[in-house]
Amino acid sequence: MRIVVDLNRCQGYAQCVPLAPEVLELLGEEGLAYDPNPADAQRRRVLRAAAACPVQAILVENYIPEGQGPAR
Repeated sequence: MRIVVDLNRCQGYAQCVPLAPEVLELLGEEGLAYDPNPADAQRRRVLRAAAACPVQAILVENYIPEGQGPAR
């Protein structure tokens, strides 16, 4: 899984942080730090955090590392 946070869109409401504290962290009043490649065990929490964002600044993508996807 890969996440991208649009930091220009993020307004620092931090509604996402308590839902995925291992992945998202508020720095100061408006800065957000995040793990762009969280463990799949965090998937449910990350999806809930993304859904809770009032400005929809969190994008969650499926990510398959090179060499681990289906054979072509």
